[in-house]
Amino acid sequence: MRTYGQYCPIARGAEIFAERWTPVIIRNLYLGCGIFSEILEGAPGLSRTLLAQRLKQLERLGIVESAPKPEGRGRHYELTPAGHDLFKVCVSLGEWGAAWLEIAPEHLDPFVALWSMCNMLRRDRLPDRRIVIRFDFTGRRRPERYWLLIEHADTEICKTYPGLDEDLYITAEAEAFVKWHAGQLPWVEATRDRRIQLHGPSWLVRAFPTWNAKSAFAHIKPVPRTAASRLQTLG
Repeated sequence: MRTYGQYCPIARGAEIFAERWTPVIIRNLYLGCGIFSEILEGAPGLSRTLLAQRLKQLERLGIVESAPKPEGRGRHYELTPAGHDLFKVCVSLGEWGAAWLEIAPEHLDPFVALWSMCNMLRRDRLPDRRIVIRFDFTGRRRPERYWLLIEHADTEICKTYPGLDEDLYITAEAEAFVKWHAGQLPWVEATRDRRIQLHGPSWLVRAFPTWNAKSAFAHIKPVPRTAASRLQTLG
């Protein structure tokens, strides 16, 4: 870990927080990703080697703690009190980003939005039976397809066909799906313009959007572009 060589708490804190992937790892741990594979799934692009290094570093600093899993190999990770306090910095950063930064084309990874949605589903509204939903995302360099399995309020995202009957088919522009989850595109508008299309039983088509609790920052309205542009100019 590089150091600024300064006593300033901002500099010392930035030595930890500003390390690449560290805020994302802390976010995933806060959301309940307790095992290595869960943390990794919510951070596309992060290598297993780097994640292992970051977790060891965060443990040494007292931000993360781990214990052997009760069953099977591997360890279970969770934030310490210091880690939970550091997550407050993540929240502040997220609030600033939601207000001042646009969602650019390079941010439109539909898998991340789907993963985030699964972590924030309103589980009290989910049906009692097993549901399999196929997602076909368009508008990317290559179309992407995923399956969402919901059973007993547990969820799993599959990147290959799970071998189960599909109950609902959703075709969505990646941009529309991401912005809907982020709270920047109303569901009515997205479906009216056929940017998100659902095919399946009418009760399931009606129910699906009610399961999404949306991003934790969906309540924040982006600052008008003129003000944001002024910030970029000053920068």
